[in-house]
Amino acid sequence: MRGLIVLLAFGLLSTLNSFAQTAIGDKAPDIVLISPEGKEVKLSSLKGKMVLIDFWASWCRPCRRENPNVVEAYAKYGKSKFKNAKRFEIYSVSLDRKKEPWIAAIEADNLTWKNHGYDEGNKTAKEYGVYSIPTAFLIDGNGFIVASGADVRGMQLHVQLDNQLKKKKKKK
Repeated sequence: MRGLIVLLAFGLLSTLNSFAQTAIGDKAPDIVLISPEGKEVKLSSLKGKMVLIDFWASWCRPCRRENPNVVEAYAKYGKSKFKNAKRFEIYSVSLDRKKEPWIAAIEADNLTWKNHGYDEGNKTAKEYGVYSIPTAFLIDGNGFIVASGADVRGMQLHVQLDNQLKKKKKKK
């Protein structure tokens, strides 16, 4: 019995340690995935921009229901200026098992941004501590995680982006 408790505690600590890699305030690990066109898509190429890293899959109903909100945020904030970022971008990370449904879902859901990556074997999801989808992380222009989880879903995504906007100076 004691051995089982030690084993469970070790498993819990290992799990918590993997999630600690992506805490708010931490530097986001770089991601390099393959696009639908077969080209490398690097998260680091978006440095200087506010980025939503969106983990999703074509077979995930909650993900597909969230996609219209993400599309709306992209249209609304795409050209906005933020406190330490110029523009808003989305980096979609697909956890699909097959590429064909993923590519079809991108088109069907009107995901017009160009940063789509296929996470074969879920290596990136594991690195970020993603254990369910949809899951997202909001990264500032310096590459630091400023929000994640429920704080970047639904209208909360818009609230988080509004909070990151560069405030216009009032004229006297």
